[in-house]
Amino acid sequence: MTADRTDPQDPVAGTPYGAVRGRWERGVAVFRGIPYAAPPFGEHRFRPPVPPEPWDGVRDAGAFGPTAPKPPYSQAFAEYLSDPVIPGDDCLNLNVWTPEPGPGARLPVLVWLHGGALTRGSSAVRVYDGHAFARDGVVFVSVNYRLGVEGYGLFPDTPPNPGLRDQLAALRWVHDTVAAFGGDPARITLCGQSAGAISAGALLAAPQTQGLIRRAVLQSGPPEASERDKVRRMVRRMANRLRIPATAQAFAEADRELLLRTQAEVGRLSSPVLGGPAFGIVVDGDLVPRDPLQALLDGEAANGVDLLMGWTRDEYRLWLVPGGLIDHVERLGPVAFAGAMARCHVGHEVPRGYRTLHPGAGPAETVGQMVTDHLLRLPLHRLAESRPGSAYLYEFAWPSNRPGLGACHALELGFVFDTGEDPDSVRLAGEGAPQDLADAMHGAWVRFATTGDPGWQPWDDTHPVRVLGDGEPRTVSGPRDDEFALWNPGAPPPHPERTAELALAVRRLRRSVAAVRRH
Repeated sequence: MTADRTDPQDPVAGTPYGAVRGRWERGVAVFRGIPYAAPPFGEHRFRPPVPPEPWDGVRDAGAFGPTAPKPPYSQAFAEYLSDPVIPGDDCLNLNVWTPEPGPGARLPVLVWLHGGALTRGSSAVRVYDGHAFARDGVVFVSVNYRLGVEGYGLFPDTPPNPGLRDQLAALRWVHDTVAAFGGDPARITLCGQSAGAISAGALLAAPQTQGLIRRAVLQSGPPEASERDKVRRMVRRMANRLRIPATAQAFAEADRELLLRTQAEVGRLSSPVLGGPAFGIVVDGDLVPRDPLQALLDGEAANGVDLLMGWTRDEYRLWLVPGGLIDHVERLGPVAFAGAMARCHVGHEVPRGYRTLHPGAGPAETVGQMVTDHLLRLPLHRLAESRPGSAYLYEFAWPSNRPGLGACHALELGFVFDTGEDPDSVRLAGEGAPQDLADAMHGAWVRFATTGDPGWQPWDDTHPVRVLGDGEPRTVSGPRDDEFALWNPGAPPPHPERTAELALAVRRLRRSVAAVRRH
């Protein structure tokens, strides 16, 4: 069942479980809230996803479906980031924007996994509106998946990574169904930002996805697996507060709102800079048989998949500016440096080198760039090095018009989606975001999804990186290569006594930051 763009009636398309009716919006067919799996509650709670129940007739797909359970952002972050909540249990749903909802179009497909530290976010965030991609000839699909303890809690009585398994189920749905919406299942680009990019990297490396993904975009997030003990500590701390066993069965019997409040309290110090216990993807021997980055570096997975990877120049500012944490880290000075060394598993030579290269930078900027390089830029560089000729890198450098944010984490998304005039984009970028930068960013993603070439030189031994937002778009040889040269992945870790000293500094830093957040 299909419709064309001249049909005055609402567009209708078929799925494996029944037909859905969307809406024509500004010349684009939009289908929202399509279930790709059954509601993950009742007997399915904390379990891998299962197919939804088929329906008779034509299901209305005019509105976003329910969002996954999640705690709200703190007041400090809510000033910059929106996160709508849509109630309901049927939260394993997706949305499709397409210019040609019919099986003959065979258009490139872009599948979007939202960010939010695997604890927040949804496909209903207005910045992620897929109209511009469909307008420019790409079928755009955005996905909801389980979050927090529901999606990434580690329990002894249920398989790990149910949230990642949700994403796999959605990707399979797209591969099997997107032709009915005008897409080409042989030209699927999987993309995500932050936690969405980490998820996309894990799926790239998963044995179950081989042959499903043609290209991938990783924005501000590398392929990685979290330490199982780190995730287990989150669950145990929640269990202690709730006074229940650390099992999926006990958590399933707990009040859902109480779980969310407890998760928010336990996860207060889960910032990338502070490195506290947090939810994450873990090696499970099945969907994630080994560390995803190492699997990709070794060439075991995603052979023939083109990669587009990027970051923002000042990622860390979104982690430190809200609530004034950046000023507090600045005052801590030596304690902050010690915490960064422990976080990055390095000795004095790395922060000393950063201070030499940037003599005007204060402690907060130096620590922020160090941690960002360790967590994000270095892994993406290593991945590009392992795939010369088929990887493209870029740096987003435009500073926000909001004070202090610079070119921070997530700022580029309004430009990628060409939604800079939306109030949710203005929250982070301020008024007057340049349209020509949106044209360049969005155009690069469209070209990559369509042809595999975003418009600049692929990675080679000259380390080409496209810089966007700092003057005219230009390709330069490896921005931050001087910093990266300071890191020696083969160097031994600090002496055990020094490691203990650094760990104590991290604990002092976390306590100090916690005091700031309480007040």
